[in-house]
Amino acid sequence: MKISFLGATRIVTGANFLIETRSTKFLIDCGLFQGSKPITRMNYELFCFNPEEIDFMVLSHAHIDHSGRVPKLIKEGFKGNIYSTKATADLCSIMLPDSGHIQEIENEWDNRKRRRSGEKLREPLYTKKEAEGSLRFFKPVLYDQKIELNQDIALRFRDAGHILGSSIIELWIKEDNRETKLVFSGDLGRRDRPILRDPYLIEEADYIIVESTYGNRVHNPSQDDAQKLISIINNTVKRDGNVVIPSFAIERAQDIIYELNKYYNEYIKTEDRDFLNVPVYIDSPLTVSATEIFLRNPDCFDEETMEFINTGDNPLDFHNLKFTRSVGESKELNLSRESKVIISASGMCNAGRIKHHLKHNLWRKESSIVFVGYQANGTLGRRIKDGEKVIKLFGEEVRVNAEIYSLEGFSGHADKEGIIRWIKSF
Repeated sequence: MKISFLGATRIVTGANFLIETRSTKFLIDCGLFQGSKPITRMNYELFCFNPEEIDFMVLSHAHIDHSGRVPKLIKEGFKGNIYSTKATADLCSIMLPDSGHIQEIENEWDNRKRRRSGEKLREPLYTKKEAEGSLRFFKPVLYDQKIELNQDIALRFRDAGHILGSSIIELWIKEDNRETKLVFSGDLGRRDRPILRDPYLIEEADYIIVESTYGNRVHNPSQDDAQKLISIINNTVKRDGNVVIPSFAIERAQDIIYELNKYYNEYIKTEDRDFLNVPVYIDSPLTVSATEIFLRNPDCFDEETMEFINTGDNPLDFHNLKFTRSVGESKELNLSRESKVIISASGMCNAGRIKHHLKHNLWRKESSIVFVGYQANGTLGRRIKDGEKVIKLFGEEVRVNAEIYSLEGFSGHADKEGIIRWIKSF
């Protein structure tokens, strides 16, 4: 057996692993490279294998840095099944077409530049239609269900607690009358986070392949950062500013909604009416759709969330939470003078409506920009977080005067202690 690490190795994004036995070739994950231009160009490179020779693929979770090259894989000849949990397949049904739409838009911008410079035009990595076509290859599998993929390979998904449907992958591979057990951690979640269960602890393996996104640091307690977020909102509103939160559409946005729901319920019991009157806008059609998928997959929720639901409280809704879908509604947010909280994608600020909200708020000393997730090297979010004073948005230079915050307690990744705790369970 041979394992090749073709992405998410010495880099955070582009997860892609090739496993070859004497009789089978299969992939674990096939994600987009995200970050600076040199990194994103890697998405256009040929795969280090022939997609037509891959028998099947196993997908750990729906995040684009793990799933985002699936349509490209199929476009170039892959015809096998893609095994994932049901919730992962549900999320990919909105995330991959959204990614295809972004690929088309960004390719159109790139080709305009190529025309002006006389360069050869380029096709998008894949289109929205191609992404939609890739969904028919998904084969959902239940958590904790051991299935035979062929006569030599068995698979079981365990809950990774990272995002809805995220999985730790257990594989049993028979070769030369010997069975070897591989465990791929996928992206591990954190213990005691809202909505989802803690990462499943596995006792046995011959080989463990483990993520290490935050393997060199320890997160702040998530409850501390939830309280900090409330304080930031209150202080920003008092000076008539807006709170802009770049957020991943999957999990991070729902975590924030969940925490704000808890605080809104508490503030109802107090005299602090100011906080209750702050409108919170989810300005991301993808986040709206993802939140609906969350509510359709309660089997992934932890006990606390189920208690909320059983008492009649929707944990992903609260007073003054508003969802916007249309472009017109999004534009109105920046025309309105009332103070507000705007949660918008993309989480690393490289695409989507968040760039427009940054253009209208970065220069305002009254406003606050709050990062609640990982910012890859070279992304717009990373540059703002690292302290750049002037940012170029839509061809216009914008000075950074707003308060900049980073709340890593909201991270959906296990930190050094969490990863070591998980490894020690074996």
